[in-house]
Amino acid sequence: MAVIGFAGTIAVVTGLIHLYLWKRLVRDTTRRGRWRRIGTVAALVLAVLVPLTLVTSRSGVTWLVWPGYLWLAVMFYLLVVMLVLEIPMLVARLALRRRPAAAPTGPVPTDPATESLIAEPALVGGGAPTEPPAPAAPPVPTPAEAGHDPGRRLLLARGAAIFAGLTATGLTGYGVSTALGPPRIDRVRIPLARLPRAMDGLRIATVSDIHLGPLLGRPHTQRIVDLINGLDADLVAVVGDLVDGPVAELGPAAAPLADLRSRHGSFFVTGNHEYYAGVQEWVAEVDRLGLRVLENERQEIVTPRGALDLAGVNDPAGEGTGATGGPDFEKALGGRDPQRPVVLLAHQPVMAQEAARYDVDLQLSGHTHGGQIVPFNLLVGLEQPVVSGRGNVDGTEVYVTNGAGFWGPPVRVGAPPQISLVELRSP
Repeated sequence: MAVIGFAGTIAVVTGLIHLYLWKRLVRDTTRRGRWRRIGTVAALVLAVLVPLTLVTSRSGVTWLVWPGYLWLAVMFYLLVVMLVLEIPMLVARLALRRRPAAAPTGPVPTDPATESLIAEPALVGGGAPTEPPAPAAPPVPTPAEAGHDPGRRLLLARGAAIFAGLTATGLTGYGVSTALGPPRIDRVRIPLARLPRAMDGLRIATVSDIHLGPLLGRPHTQRIVDLINGLDADLVAVVGDLVDGPVAELGPAAAPLADLRSRHGSFFVTGNHEYYAGVQEWVAEVDRLGLRVLENERQEIVTPRGALDLAGVNDPAGEGTGATGGPDFEKALGGRDPQRPVVLLAHQPVMAQEAARYDVDLQLSGHTHGGQIVPFNLLVGLEQPVVSGRGNVDGTEVYVTNGAGFWGPPVRVGAPPQISLVELRSP
């Protein structure tokens, strides 16, 4: 039922978007005939393709994934560009709509020589006077003279459609090359008030949203592992959304995680997508690969230079699932030594609002993908307090990594894939 509801919602939304795009890109740019019929059929096929792709990709059917997700990205940018063009298009249409000159309303001037002929009826053959000829009706302006030239309006609509099409395909092409390229290393230094001076410089390699699935497999994981191992980090934190499918299907793709190296261990917390893919099986699999899964618990990290607490909470998607359950901050953070700094791993940045109540020094998160596709980041910002990079929520430092993979369209614009090296600094 959840899948049906999801598909129904997507079908309605994409149907309305395609109706708008059909009006602007097909009806407004063509005359009645073969080309309009072809465009209409194409719009209908593409409208069905989007929800069909989203549903079948969850069912293991992958042959629609590439065309469906690429069209989803192109559709998004066509919509954005056409909406932006609505105002200048309206101004242009108003400029074309010139009013015809008004007919004169005062007395019509006459020639003095003929004024008498107008004043007195002419006599024909000595008979009765004849009436003067009725004045001619003013000419009716043509559509072009009235400012409604169909040719100009058609040219304007086609120009806007060509601009939108080139912009959408160009941005999508750039986004594909960025999304499929290697993750970039983001290095950030974050001071913690309670961090002992001896632990200054402790480094945590942080990655999220790897999203193994129909488009990203074992080579993607291996590339991430190689990049993290090259950072020579003290800790490794994988903060959720590792997979988009069951262990039976994606277990081999996740296998390179067993090769992760760090001085004090590798750790994992669940993201919302684990709960769509068999969370209990994945928790067991990740543990088997050598990552410590922090399920509403904390681990004391003891180094020759001092100690800190590393805690982890489950994603809110676990609420009411009967599996690992949702986040339990009291279980993970209650009763700890208040003098010791604590770093919390939590998939969603919004969880910092609760973490701040437990005096958490730093929360490491993912989930947002940095917005993934500009200007979608503006919508993400309505839900999450931090979309990308460093922020502060009620006194708790928050760092959000962009994620190393993608969800949906294999496209990233304005938010490149990322692995973050967080260096903790003492005051």
